[in-house]
Amino acid sequence: MLKALIIGVCLVLLSSCTAFRTGYNNGPTLSWWWLDGYGDFTREQAPAVRQALDQMFAWHRSTQLPEVAALLAAAQKDMLAPTTPAAACVWQDRTQALLDPVVERGIQEAADVLPLLQTAQLTNIAARQAKARSEMREEFLQADAAERLQGSLERAVKRAERIYGRLGPAQLAVVEQGVKASPFDPETWLQERERRQDDLMQVLRRLQTERSDRSTSVSALSALAERSGTSPVPAYRDYQARLRLHNCALAAQLHNATTPEQRLRARERLQGWEEDVRALMSAAATTPNRSVAPSPDLAPL
Repeated sequence: MLKALIIGVCLVLLSSCTAFRTGYNNGPTLSWWWLDGYGDFTREQAPAVRQALDQMFAWHRSTQLPEVAALLAAAQKDMLAPTTPAAACVWQDRTQALLDPVVERGIQEAADVLPLLQTAQLTNIAARQAKARSEMREEFLQADAAERLQGSLERAVKRAERIYGRLGPAQLAVVEQGVKASPFDPETWLQERERRQDDLMQVLRRLQTERSDRSTSVSALSALAERSGTSPVPAYRDYQARLRLHNCALAAQLHNATTPEQRLRARERLQGWEEDVRALMSAAATTPNRSVAPSPDLAPL
């Protein structure tokens, strides 16, 4: 849950420069609302959960934002030149690498909160996950094949236009051709998502039943994160590898089809995001830390 939380708050909000600073500064509160929707925490549990979120964001602000800014600065240098599928995959890997320490830190914070969860709350989490799966099936797995393809195309165009601005007919044709040829299979993807959610619930219930100590919880959550990042299902790993290569090729093809003006706009967008991140870093350096000090056994990552 913390992985999805931090990705959502720290990265997705980058799609809107004007919203990023506000969203990030309010990250602990927004995250509390999101988590409370799943956990339905009691008044007694709330302080510990809020403390964990404060610690998580304080750590991310002081140690991870510089990495984000550096990546955005490096990306600007490559934005005006043509690219290749291999280079696109390198950038995908560098972006993913930003998330790895966040997951590790999230595990440390989650291990302190897990002992607070009650059986009814685990039931509530499972119910919310089931609801989310139903909603995603409605969005990604329409019965009509043409409607499903149209949805995929619209999502792909929206992602591209966040960077390059409005796409022209030639670029839209590139996206459409790439989406039609994509190995993306929503049924396979949703099945893997359900496997991960079931895996999560099994781990949470086992840790609660066994009243596991902190070390055991950290080990179990780390193994869970590993299975989420690298599926234990060989067929899904093969599928994921094929999809990754296709998406890298499509990203390179689309970039090479953009105009000089669009590439300049993309660089300016990245520059704006970098400026937002550095402004957050500067604010952190001049504003007293409101977060509660980490627990002594939480070593810096």
